[in-house]
Amino acid sequence: MPYPFPAPSSDVDAFRNVLKKSVNIIVVAGAGLSAGSGLSTFRGAGGYWRRFKATTLATPEAFEKNPSRVWQFYHYRREFALRAKPNAAHYALARFTSPQIRESICAPKSTFTVITQNVDGISPRALKEVTSSVSIPEGTHEHPHIIEMHGRLFDVICAKCDHVSWNINSPICDALAGTEKILEAEDHEVNIPVENLPRCEGCGELARPGVVWFGETPRDLDLIDDLAQNADLCLVVGTSSTVYPAAGYADIVRGCGGKVAVFNMERTSGDEDADFLFLGPCEETIPAALGIAQEI
Repeated sequence: MPYPFPAPSSDVDAFRNVLKKSVNIIVVAGAGLSAGSGLSTFRGAGGYWRRFKATTLATPEAFEKNPSRVWQFYHYRREFALRAKPNAAHYALARFTSPQIRESICAPKSTFTVITQNVDGISPRALKEVTSSVSIPEGTHEHPHIIEMHGRLFDVICAKCDHVSWNINSPICDALAGTEKILEAEDHEVNIPVENLPRCEGCGELARPGVVWFGETPRDLDLIDDLAQNADLCLVVGTSSTVYPAAGYADIVRGCGGKVAVFNMERTSGDEDADFLFLGPCEETIPAALGIAQEI
């Protein structure tokens, strides 16, 4: 059922006129950005892994109670993320990071940061690919090009000593091999002994996925608050705007006099006060709105 408020503007020309005047631009990205790369959003009616609601596995309590189950869930996500390719929206945002490209569209000396809730690592991968073909000079950007506020799927954190290591092995450990193929609800599940789960490279104790779970504090909040308060344009991309604090950043930008453009598959309560709304797959709407070619 549609929400009982008028739709914001979908006029691309009007949006580009705003872009021309924008100096400090941020993107708040959610799972919908990676949906076009084949990754599940784990939201709504489809938000289940096996017979478990995915959000109930993304907690410290779930890991403490059953690390085998939680690691199997994240192994499943790791395997799909490793095979996923950046889509046209990832590439368009990555190209927009280039001052040369951006300043042909926006105000001179503009800044741009992607604040992503995604942990899949696809946005940084797209930026790395684009950097090899587009000039993005080091040291010319006051803030990071991408902030992964909910951590990284391929970081591995020791549950005891907090040592962090980067690991893209497939599988991350032998005991998890093949468990990603068990998709349907089962009368039983694979119970992997704790000693066979991923271990810390430093002290050898049990390790956990390097993501920010529900009940934990997202990364770089002070920096993100500063970016939001100084932004004159916020692009909300592929997120239902229901998980805080990310859901509040568009409100901060709007409260400071900036404009907000939402890019989503369908309407949500979060776009009620948006200035612009572009519905459809992000991999189509983002390149079209920015006027950036979909190729690298």
